[in-house]
Amino acid sequence: MSERRKVPEVGPIPEDLRDIYEQRFGKRSDQRVLLWETLVRAYFQRFIEPDDTVLDLATGYCEFINAVQCGTKIAVDLNPTAQEMAGPGVRVISASCTELPDDLTDTVDVAWVSNFLEHLGTSSELLATLRELHRVVRPGGRLLILQPNIRLTGARYWDFIDHSLPLTDRSLAEAVRVSGFVVERLKVRFLPYTAESRFPISPALIRLYLRLPPAQLLLGKQTFLVARRP
Repeated sequence: MSERRKVPEVGPIPEDLRDIYEQRFGKRSDQRVLLWETLVRAYFQRFIEPDDTVLDLATGYCEFINAVQCGTKIAVDLNPTAQEMAGPGVRVISASCTELPDDLTDTVDVAWVSNFLEHLGTSSELLATLRELHRVVRPGGRLLILQPNIRLTGARYWDFIDHSLPLTDRSLAEAVRVSGFVVERLKVRFLPYTAESRFPISPALIRLYLRLPPAQLLLGKQTFLVARRP
């Protein structure tokens, strides 16, 4: 029996998650799928090798894990919709972020966390989540975090009912280091806060944005962190 300390979930309970996501995003959007396919191919895939085991924590509608090219795909989410959205070959796990399955210990090459940590209730829950990721990421493996930065978003950070924990690039990096990771890259201003736009998603414009640091300095409200488990 595991002796790891359980930390109670503070965010939305599972039966609320489907309603929150559908209210915010609607059903699976072809535009969001196109957005993430483009982001993965143009930028995030460079951190992942073809044979890697990739874990997507709080996978949501599985846009990232479906798009990434790797050997083994694992999606973790309490939202039951994740099982419906996962592509072929994706292992879907319904588990707390602070209590991942024991069989994942030291097996993950890359752990991906996007727009999730702000939903945690306390700093203690954040650290427990990061330490759990440290347990499942193999020595030498990577942790990738894409995270809204309250220092850049200001009051807009609280526009979503399930945002609970304010984080800046500095507090995020500190928490990652305290949890045993070594921060290798910290891109303070990266992607815009939301993907909301009156215009259709344009892969060409996304790729152009990713190649233009001045545009990121102007519009970037999310921080991207790359860390490694020693």
